Amino acid sequence: MEIIVIDEREKFLSELVAVWEDSVRSSHEFLSNAEIEKINEYVPQAIKNIPILVVEFDNKSPIAFMGIDGKKLEMLFVKSNRRGQGIGKTLLNFAITNYGVNELCVNEQNPNAIKFYEGMGFETYKRTELDEQGNPYPILYMKRK
Repeated sequence: MEIIVIDEREKFLSELVAVWEDSVRSSHEFLSNAEIEKINEYVPQAIKNIPILVVEFDNKSPIAFMGIDGKKLEMLFVKSNRRGQGIGKTLLNFAITNYGVNELCVNEQNPNAIKFYEGMGFETYKRTELDEQGNPYPILYMKRK
């Protein structure tokens, strides 16, 4: 496996969107198919616009990626069939070590992600009832201890 900071995003965009969708469908049970499809419309632009995009490849195919803005982790997605193999931990440690990442947001309705981030030394300091788009999905704001 190989971790690469990607500048040329168009080349991998469709594969990264597929990783996102696979990851979200397996971890965000609170979202309907229609909601996932609606969000999916904005994912390519989010990937293109994130200041730092880090991708983990296996056999030249993306299996996970994360986006970083400043010291904040904005996104982290791992293909569902690759979960539990330390990929997310490897990526997050890379972000902490190389970019000083010390903050993130997570859906409160994604308990596995919360447990993962807590295990990586993050703790909740704030909660909102709505997500950034005003939808009724509570968000937890976490900082590294």
